[in-house]
Amino acid sequence: MSYAHPEVLVSSDWVQQHLNDPKVRVVEVDYDPVANYQLGHVPGAVLFDWKKDLNHPLERDILSKQQLEDLFAKSGIAHDTRIVLYGDFNNWFAAYAFWDLQYYGVKNVVLMNGGRKKWIDEDKPLTKDVPTYQRTGFKASGPDESVRVYFKQALDLYQKPNVRLVDVRGPKEFTGEVLAPPEYPTEHAQRGGHIPGAINIPWSQAVREDGTFKSPEELKKLYEDKGIIASRDIVTYCRIGERSSFTWFVLKYLLGYPSVRNYDGSWTEWGNLIRNPIEKPSPSIAQAVPA
Repeated sequence: MSYAHPEVLVSSDWVQQHLNDPKVRVVEVDYDPVANYQLGHVPGAVLFDWKKDLNHPLERDILSKQQLEDLFAKSGIAHDTRIVLYGDFNNWFAAYAFWDLQYYGVKNVVLMNGGRKKWIDEDKPLTKDVPTYQRTGFKASGPDESVRVYFKQALDLYQKPNVRLVDVRGPKEFTGEVLAPPEYPTEHAQRGGHIPGAINIPWSQAVREDGTFKSPEELKKLYEDKGIIASRDIVTYCRIGERSSFTWFVLKYLLGYPSVRNYDGSWTEWGNLIRNPIEKPSPSIAQAVPA
């Protein structure tokens, strides 16, 4: 068994072999560039700062089409450039960037399996030099709303019998024992818990210790054993949409599920709204949901 779309992954060795390829642009995506990119990055890699580059400057929303085009232009990314994303937190934010790019119709994009962690663990070259590239005139398309769920849709979908919501947060976030993970203590909702009926499968269960994705067989068993099967309409969510984009990537591209969307409003939206339904404590997820 192989991944449904193996073409969306490249190895760290492949990246090292293509460091001087003018048709490849390596991109490091970081939540905290000071603690990562600025201390050393893949030679030639440009930085996508998650806070500044991949979010709307005023509204709570992803970057605009114009922002993406400007970001690509200054990064020297043209329509025939192969974009290789990698980043911190085992590619949380790289997967979020991948999802952003799919929303705007960018197809020539892949993830470096294992992310920043694997590159460093393998003692591959790092540099503090910040590259500059000739500006391009990239034009995005889209938006492709089929990859995204908004609040009003989520409020309707969670009650549908053929829909499965996958909460990819840690177990204590899911039960409401903690409002946010320790990495982001101030970014949380007013109430803890989860969307009624959601199944908790933490994003981290999809990766090995070295940060690479588990085998197709392991991933298939992980999700199918908990009722997350290809015939369902799947919606992933977390706290702010970054971890859920990681699981979205796994289900859509590695397992090939036909209907997977990311609810990027996630718990900081759902758990802050007045009279919004919340389930707490969690139901048992030890047994699979009937097909």
